[in-house]
Amino acid sequence: MAVAATALPRASFSQVAAPPASHEPLRELPYAAVQLAAGPFKQQYDALQAHYLSLDNDRLLKVYRQRAGLPAPGADMGGWYDLNGFVPGHALGQFISGLARLAAGTGDQACHEKVHALVTGFGATLGPNNQSILRPETNLWTCYTLDKHFVGLIDSARLCNITESKDLLARVLRGAKTLLPAQGRNRIGKKDPPYDETYVMPENLFNAHELSGDPAFQELAIRYLLDHEYFDPLARGENPLPGQHAYSHAIALSSAGKAYLTLGDVKYRDAMRNAFTLLTTQQQFASGGWGPNETFITPHRAELYASLSSTVDHFETPCGSYAATKLARYLLRTTADPRERVGYADYLERVLYNTTLAARPPDSDGDYFYYSTYSPMATKVYYKSKWPCCSGTLLQTVADYPIDIYMQSEQGIDVNLYIPSVVSWTQGGGRISLAMETDYPAADQVSISISPERPADFRLGLRVPSWANGKAKVTMGGQAIASGVPGTSIEIRRRWKSGDAIRLTIPQDFRVEPIEEHYSATVALMRGPLQYVALSPPKGLNEDRMALPGNLREQDTQTFLEGSGSRQVTFVPLHQIGPETYTSYFSRA
Repeated sequence: MAVAATALPRASFSQVAAPPASHEPLRELPYAAVQLAAGPFKQQYDALQAHYLSLDNDRLLKVYRQRAGLPAPGADMGGWYDLNGFVPGHALGQFISGLARLAAGTGDQACHEKVHALVTGFGATLGPNNQSILRPETNLWTCYTLDKHFVGLIDSARLCNITESKDLLARVLRGAKTLLPAQGRNRIGKKDPPYDETYVMPENLFNAHELSGDPAFQELAIRYLLDHEYFDPLARGENPLPGQHAYSHAIALSSAGKAYLTLGDVKYRDAMRNAFTLLTTQQQFASGGWGPNETFITPHRAELYASLSSTVDHFETPCGSYAATKLARYLLRTTADPRERVGYADYLERVLYNTTLAARPPDSDGDYFYYSTYSPMATKVYYKSKWPCCSGTLLQTVADYPIDIYMQSEQGIDVNLYIPSVVSWTQGGGRISLAMETDYPAADQVSISISPERPADFRLGLRVPSWANGKAKVTMGGQAIASGVPGTSIEIRRRWKSGDAIRLTIPQDFRVEPIEEHYSATVALMRGPLQYVALSPPKGLNEDRMALPGNLREQDTQTFLEGSGSRQVTFVPLHQIGPETYTSYFSRA
């Protein structure tokens, strides 16, 4: 039964002061400031833009029109999305959000028009009661779906200038008022109720308040922050993760990031930092994924190792990747220490290459990649039902590629990721353009050219990954000008003029990463940020003792062979695997 939300005194929120600018030493650049130039990220970005543009608007809106008693042309979507599906219409807001991000990043008129058509079509179905939730009688997934409505309307207003979206935000909130729980609810594990995910909501509720000025959004945001069960223990240095539903609690950290930037309470920053440490030291596979069977493991019990033989559902990939990349960006934005930022960017890079980029492309009728598999003789398969949750987060994660690569400070620009791209920004009153060309991480070199409209003084920060095999070096005109050891940032401060060009060299080599502390002989093969897997391996390869990472010889820029004579094993980056069988973990001699 629905629980009516109890109104809180507004005076308690009106006194909240905005945090100082020092809370955000780095800032995300606008989507339009960065253009992907080449390489696998650009290819995936373009392919998914075409894919989501091709989705029929009538099909996407059909369940909403059916509920409203309006003409509802178009074929049924099927799977989770239909009126009698698992979560009817759940991904519409995410489709609008992701398309708005693509529209802002590319300027593509088709994306703008599709966002406008979907927002207008959605608004026409709300009716006099402003009802947007398609299955209110169950009340299991109200907040889960409502949050997606909010993000779609927020992004369409901010990124596509659709003025109607601000009015729809208020209407959607009014229509859902009687369905909302009185407080946030903690979801334990994959299947144990309550299923709804209120702790995902505060980030977008804070954003809705910023956009609309309506204090009701901020009141709900603060009410739904999962302080007692989650953020308070994390801030105290405790570990509340074991047994929790993985994606839900990872995406909740974005609510902590937004709460810190909005309210200025360092508890939320400290919670994010401790959660990051727990994720990367106790929960993480080599790919950067976590949460076998969608559940955080209990550390020091060999549960990651055991999962290699007990399940094929190792990482809920597009959803988990979305949570991981958002967490990394919040940490980058709110951290002043350059060494800490290197660790966050390393994590961002690892996750993007080995999970999002490695996702199997969707088909044309609702089949989407869901779980990454790290057990032996694995294949990349679609989820059992059409239009799962990952159909929305895949689009949002890939549409965010432009804002992952760079961040701006008062002093200049930081390069988080070495992805071919062009970025433009304003520094000291003048426009500056930076172009990055590279085949990294297949190659060790990154070329960067600077084109300010007039000579400009600013700082260029270049990440030296923690995994680098020795010092990274920067040259200009063939002369060495800077270097940095692994895990640091190279800071180049100079007066830049048009035509300046530098080359960064990051030495790489193979290394192995044990799956867990007590199973150090079970390892993944890594080179730079990439996880290498055995392509079409012989059965039982994972049990053979191999002298990794030695005895590898290069066949081309990214393919390596191990062994000789009657047995040769081919290793390729996980993101290059298509329909082939692969093995991710090996026994080290």
